[in-house]
Amino acid sequence: MWLRASCTLDFSIPVATPFLLMLRPRSGAQQWVAREQYVLIPSVPAVEFTDLFGNLCQRLVAPAGPFSVHTSADIDAAESADTAPGAWFVAVENLPEVVLPFLLPSRYCESDRFARLAASITAGYAPGYDQCVAIVAYVRRTLVYSPGSGQQIISAAEANQRSEAVCRDMAHLGIALCRALSIPARLVVGYLEGLQPMDFHAWFEAFVAGRWYTFDPTQRDLLGGRVAIAYGRDAADVAIYTQFGDPVEPPIMRVSVSRLDGAPSW
Repeated sequence: MWLRASCTLDFSIPVATPFLLMLRPRSGAQQWVAREQYVLIPSVPAVEFTDLFGNLCQRLVAPAGPFSVHTSADIDAAESADTAPGAWFVAVENLPEVVLPFLLPSRYCESDRFARLAASITAGYAPGYDQCVAIVAYVRRTLVYSPGSGQQIISAAEANQRSEAVCRDMAHLGIALCRALSIPARLVVGYLEGLQPMDFHAWFEAFVAGRWYTFDPTQRDLLGGRVAIAYGRDAADVAIYTQFGDPVEPPIMRVSVSRLDGAPSW
């Protein structure tokens, strides 16, 4: 399916402020980026680089006063997320080196604290994909998805003590439980068509049977229409913007995802 995904961030900057932005999706197995627009108002010099996880990052200094960032992209996205019931567990010694960082505890995914719980949740399930499905079911039973309820980032251990959470926190819990079973797992931030209320969305991927598979505890069905912007160990790696120096008020943010009738023409 063809999607047009866009976001606008309107800031009020008290003094010239350094920013790191992470707003450009890249083409991959589940998406093809055909057109992009990236506008800074007022226009300022920006430098793009690729971080340790392959994300496209933009570095700039925003001037004092009103400052806006607008991005838009036309993307050929997968109609549905791939599933693979019964897909096998990959032994740690056989994992590609690039996925090894996603086995370790991280700031918001304390997998070293979840070994017993993960083993209990997945008892009787075949190692690999089916264990991930059991973990997603546990996260759904434990936490009610409550969009907009969590302005502060919380860890997997904190989420596991609560009754409701946002998508990011539910993904953190799923990731920590997967890693506790030596299944590599990573956080994904991006767009999801049809999300209500519309906003950026977070889910996670787990590495089984030699590739990454999508899991989303917030959705009853694994919907397509996903556009990944950034991948990381947890929320600390995938912030859509990071501001340094004197505090800046959170921006006014507008996110939009619409389906296009066939391939776009320009």
